[in-house]
Amino acid sequence: MSPPAVPLARHLLRVRDLIDRAFAEPLDVAALARSASVSPAYFSRSFKAAFGETPHQYLMSRRMERATAMLRGGDLTVTEICLAVGFTSLGSFSTQFRRFVGDSPSGYRARHRLDALAAVPTCYVRMWTRPRPSTPSAHPRD
Repeated sequence: MSPPAVPLARHLLRVRDLIDRAFAEPLDVAALARSASVSPAYFSRSFKAAFGETPHQYLMSRRMERATAMLRGGDLTVTEICLAVGFTSLGSFSTQFRRFVGDSPSGYRARHRLDALAAVPTCYVRMWTRPRPSTPSAHPRD
């Protein structure tokens, strides 16, 4: 008798955790689908059904979330932050950042410094400052 199959939901949770941990790495849908042991098309549909956004949208959300935190509280340049969150092009980073946040990275930094939030626990800062797409079509398609 063979061992019971692992449910797809468990694979999807593992992939989501992988994206959360390795958001700065070059991740693609095909590799993520392989780690879930399904085809890329089925993986993308299943991920969106489970989490409400495609794997690519989820990855971009994590990268933008980290970038906003780094812009609020660090002394790194925008280019250094761009590279630290997994982008290889400053232009792509700036375009995606504007789509998600509605402001340029340097404009966001100028308006959202962490000085006033320094005493607030990070989990609350993330909860209240997490970037949200400005429109439903703000995310590129996979």
